[in-house]
Amino acid sequence: YPVCVLTGTRQVGKTSLLTHSFPQLAYASLDVPYDAERAEDQSGAFLEQLGQPCLIDEVQYAPAIFRSIKVVVDKLRPQKGLFYLTGSERYQLMNGISESLAGRAAIIELHSLSHRELEGATGRQSSGQQLLAWIWMGGYPALYSENIPPQRFYSNLVATYIERDVRRLANVQNTRDFDRFMRLAALRTGQLLSMNALAADVGVSQTTIKGWIGVLESSGIISLVAPWHTNRSKRLVKTPKLYFMDTGLCCYLIGLASPAQLQGSAHLGAIFETHTFGQLVRAYTNRGLRYSICFFRTHDGEEVDFVLQSGSEFDLMECKWSENPSINLRGYEAFAKLMPQSIRSLSLISSQRRDLCKDQSRQFWNRSSIDWDFLFGP
Repeated sequence: YPVCVLTGTRQVGKTSLLTHSFPQLAYASLDVPYDAERAEDQSGAFLEQLGQPCLIDEVQYAPAIFRSIKVVVDKLRPQKGLFYLTGSERYQLMNGISESLAGRAAIIELHSLSHRELEGATGRQSSGQQLLAWIWMGGYPALYSENIPPQRFYSNLVATYIERDVRRLANVQNTRDFDRFMRLAALRTGQLLSMNALAADVGVSQTTIKGWIGVLESSGIISLVAPWHTNRSKRLVKTPKLYFMDTGLCCYLIGLASPAQLQGSAHLGAIFETHTFGQLVRAYTNRGLRYSICFFRTHDGEEVDFVLQSGSEFDLMECKWSENPSINLRGYEAFAKLMPQSIRSLSLISSQRRDLCKDQSRQFWNRSSIDWDFLFGP
């Protein structure tokens, strides 16, 4: 494609990845107010002076530049790799692309480091205490490359995020309310999202909470997972689950100051489920693949943590933080009654070594196993 768009939260390494991969690119950052103003008011002249190929950081700060990029792309066709754009605000970024660059841009979503990447870089396996430490620390690259203490890193990240992005996106007047909202949302990771309850706890309206949830989604901080239902339209109106996309940030907001505190916390199960969801998402997005992840819950409370749909087939997953995990088949049996011929695999994910979990899962379901190498590495 003539345009490559890399989106993701702040500090996940978008600029570092592109400058390392393409060191010859001309560079401009629209985080700089002067450059953002020029790119917005004189976008044609700005691009002409910058030249191509080029890298433009935080391009959403100058929405008018998308139309000028389209003009340059159409003029220089069929050349590829003309513009490399980054943005940390997904909705605003995608609006500009859909209006001006449809069919001209490849869109790649970048998350913080996966455990497969950490295993490859360190030679360690993400199991047991190492898994616990990495879940608590999170995956932001600077934590590892710069050896920054996690509490300091996340304190700066949250302060910067609220001051630079939230004020502009949500017109938040009281930043203390939004900070309290983020911490209360972190306490609900892996749980059904009740905006009424969250609004009551924060002390603001449900409409305000809905807008703030949208801000966290737009920034890639959280993801909302819909419940699976045989009627697809019902997935849009049923209560979703909330997941933080990085467990280190989630642990910081909850107030867990060490892996030991995480291990002894009542939130460990929910955070491990959050970790599993994040690794599933990374397994697909790091390969540029689409994914469909839901959860399943009956009115009686029987549940399957994750339902991965591939065409007409389903992979079902249950998460357990335990040295001797046992699997509850009632949720799987309830799902099987609805889709008896469509279940491809049943998997139990725990803090044990993955090969042991895989073998244990096969005891409960005589079907082919999901491709664990694809999901979490060999």
